[in-house]
Amino acid sequence: MAKENVCIVYGGKSAEHDVSILTAQNVLNAIDKEKYQVDIIYITNDGDWKKKENIVDPIDDIDSLRLADVPAGEISKLLNEGSLGTAYSAVFPLLHGPNGEDGTIQGLFEVLDIPYVGNGVLAASSSMDKLVMKQLFAHRGLPQLPYVSFLRSEYQKYENNILKLVHDKLEYPVFVKPANLGSSVGISKCNDEEELKQGIEEAFQFDRKLVIEQGINAREIEVAVLGNDYPETTWPGEVVKDVAFYDYKAKYKDGKIKLDIPADLNDDVKMTLRNMAVEAFKATDCSGLLRADFFVTEDNQIFINETNAMPGFTAYSMYPSLWENMGVSYAELISKLIELAKEKHEDKKKNKYKID
Repeated sequence: MAKENVCIVYGGKSAEHDVSILTAQNVLNAIDKEKYQVDIIYITNDGDWKKKENIVDPIDDIDSLRLADVPAGEISKLLNEGSLGTAYSAVFPLLHGPNGEDGTIQGLFEVLDIPYVGNGVLAASSSMDKLVMKQLFAHRGLPQLPYVSFLRSEYQKYENNILKLVHDKLEYPVFVKPANLGSSVGISKCNDEEELKQGIEEAFQFDRKLVIEQGINAREIEVAVLGNDYPETTWPGEVVKDVAFYDYKAKYKDGKIKLDIPADLNDDVKMTLRNMAVEAFKATDCSGLLRADFFVTEDNQIFINETNAMPGFTAYSMYPSLWENMGVSYAELISKLIELAKEKHEDKKKNKYKID
């Protein structure tokens, strides 16, 4: 049986650049190379595109994926010409953060009419922007904790008024987050006004808009979603932390968290979480994959926290681990996502682009 040619895109102009490379290493080592011939495109921190074709050997050194010695090329040519001499069956963007997870590169794939894994422009951009995401969840009737959002220019002009708004609407501790980043980059847990000011300054280094959310004493529960028009979900998993706050360092460097899969919850709560995950998937018009994150209190109140349209995707990340618990291996999950990308692209071909 002839192989399908796919292309993995990773790196990117984002603070989550190194996370993307780690993800690419995991996917490249797991993808079924009997079924797929795999090319790779690396986007540098400066935005240069570099390509290497027909990856066969396992990747042991993550730095080798930076492709320093591979010449860059015209973007449309890189994406349209596979190493088998035909168009790609699908492109798999393993990009986290701005310029990759926010609808920008998805728009490029749409313009070039290339099948690609994961969410489309609307779903990616709305899932990336925490404020827009919250507004869509509210429209869908999903329960959320109180929050405040404002722009960098507004804070510079009305700092005292904004601090008063936070104090009036929220109680410490609060979490300060850049509106358009993931992987816990730029996020701070703040217990008083001094920490709040520091957290705001930290978050504004990464985005012009931020969200401040009410803290809560609750368990952090996550559900994985897979599919297009008829999505399927996993049983929930729990993030169990040895640290007060699950920040970037704890998540990727210190190993101070573990994943409890499946989470120890009663059956009614589990099913409610799965149903809410589907509602969140539909609220942002998702396709392919989504991870939905929730808070569950001691008395089983449930609040949706956020969704991630390109969740952590290493072999040990929550999303693949949740599907592993459902009997879907990491390699099988990669194949399923590629098939969903092809399905979505075929469905798009049914649209008319000319008026008779």
